[in-house]
Parts: sequence; C-alpha cells; structure tokens
Amino acid sequence: MTVWGMSMWGMTMSQPESDAAMRLEPATAADLPAVVALMNAAFRGTGQAAGWNTEAGYIDGDRTSIALINEEFAEAPDAVLLLSRLGDEAELLGCVWLEPAGDDVWYLGSLTVDPKRQNGGAGSRLLEAAEAWALERDARTICMKVVNIRDTLIAWYGRRGYRLTGEVEPFPYGDERFGIPRRDDLLFVTLDKSLVKPG
Repeated sequence: MTVWGMSMWGMTMSQPESDAAMRLEPATAADLPAVVALMNAAFRGTGQAAGWNTEAGYIDGDRTSIALINEEFAEAPDAVLLLSRLGDEAELLGCVWLEPAGDDVWYLGSLTVDPKRQNGGAGSRLLEAAEAWALERDARTICMKVVNIRDTLIAWYGRRGYRLTGEVEPFPYGDERFGIPRRDDLLFVTLDKSLVKPG
C-alpha cells in the first residue's frame, strides 16, 4: 500500500490526543478517489451541495484530480496529505496538504471540509490539528496562498491568526488542470501565521 507523504516528515499518524483534537492520518493511494470527490465538492460545488467557501462563481471545472495530486507529490516528495475521518468510520470529514518550505516554514494548502458538515467548527479544528502536526515537526510559521477575491475566506483565516503578507502570485491562466477562470483579475495572495507564542 502506498502512503502519500510517508517521508521523514510524514511517519506519525496523528497529532497528540486532547479532548478537542482532530485525528489526522496520511492519505494512501486508495484514498485519492474520495479525496478528489471531497475537494471538488467543497471548492467547486454548486446549488444546495455547495459549501460556504465555494469557488464556483468565478472558476469552472474541477478543483483537482488524481493525476494532479500525483504530480504534486512528485514535485514535493516531502509533503503529506492528511485526512480526518468521522470517528471510526471510513467516510472522510476533511483533508489538508502540508509541505515543508524551508527555514522552519511549512506551506498549508487544500484545507477541505465536507460541505455537509461545514459551519460546525470542523474547519477550525482541522486547521488547528494541521498546525499542531507541523509544529511537532519544528515548523515555526505556516504560510498559504488564497485567491485574492475570496474575502470571506481571507477574513476566516484572519480570525485564526493569519495575516496578509503583501506577496502576490499570478493565477495559472491557461492551465485548465486547476479549473477554468471566469474572470481576468484573479491572483494569489499569501497569508502567514507564526506558531510560536510571544514570550
């Protein structure tokens, strides 16, 4: 069985337990179809199936695919795709990508919660668990990239300690692996957060 992210950065199956802790486990190749379905529903869902942070209003098409995830692992072999499940059930609650980016900085991406179970605190708990997982592996800062017009999502991260750095990157127009943009003003903004408490 192939376990994605099982490098020196990905051997531990979960962060330390606490009453509020969300258990995380690295994805295997067998998990990828469910992960792809979850991410596409959460990021590009429409109608009643859409979550509060869907991109469907300005990007058409799928958010990801098995082939794209495999490409991302080939490009970042030290990364890990972590999953959270509903109790002891096999059904996925959420997923998150973590990747060491050097100098005690880790990149966090694809934070995803099942749209049917959003608005109940699962996203915050998943983010906290991902931060704890990275902190255990000597991360001191988490960074991420968000599409610039996602004001509600940027504000959500802001309430959890993330700040806009002022750095921007172009949106990959013409690369339909990431979807088909419906606007010409998209770009990525960078947010970061220090995991080290002052004092």
